[in-house]
Amino acid sequence: MSVAAIIPAYNEAKNIGAVLQVLIGCRGIDQIIVVSDGSTDNTAEVARQFSAVQVIELPENRGKGGAMKAGMEQTTAEIVLFLDADLIGLTEEHVNALLEPVRENRAMMSLGVFEKGRVATDLAQKVAPHLTGQRALLRELFNDLSDLDMTRFGVEIALHRYVEEKGIPVALVSLPDLSHLMKEEKLGLWKGLAARGKMYWEIIKYAASIDLNLK
Repeated sequence: MSVAAIIPAYNEAKNIGAVLQVLIGCRGIDQIIVVSDGSTDNTAEVARQFSAVQVIELPENRGKGGAMKAGMEQTTAEIVLFLDADLIGLTEEHVNALLEPVRENRAMMSLGVFEKGRVATDLAQKVAPHLTGQRALLRELFNDLSDLDMTRFGVEIALHRYVEEKGIPVALVSLPDLSHLMKEEKLGLWKGLAARGKMYWEIIKYAASIDLNLK
């Protein structure tokens, strides 16, 4: 089955190169797509330094859901791997572990959970593993979701609700020694806290809108 890796990225020029360096060395990845989601730094330029990487530049920030959708529109791969652009410690073994349950038809989607990386990021994913940015899935699952531009950071909630309602098999995959930079590290304490608050608000708002529609 063909595999595309899609990396949504907003102002990740300092971090995305390390992720792409691993991906281009991974066997079984047929296409690598970076979606620069209205970045104001040189995220796109860094990604273009890797000749095997396809780069999409969105003129305005659409949020994570919109960026993921833009990447999906550029591939026909049967399996899609989504990864964060700021991962620390990514290896080919992590990539294969995420893809394996879907390739072997044991699950239609896999969720990557940090383990033995850093306490803060490990804990966050243990509490809410369905909010992880590391996942592999059959493209048909993604295609069944509508209005992804509206989900922004709520895209993980949308996917979780969909597979839960349909009884679709999902595999949790441990990703040892993997972590990512926290917003407070990238933006400074106060800006990082503000960005984190905005992210959680978008997640809560989208989850609430789904609940209202179901009533």
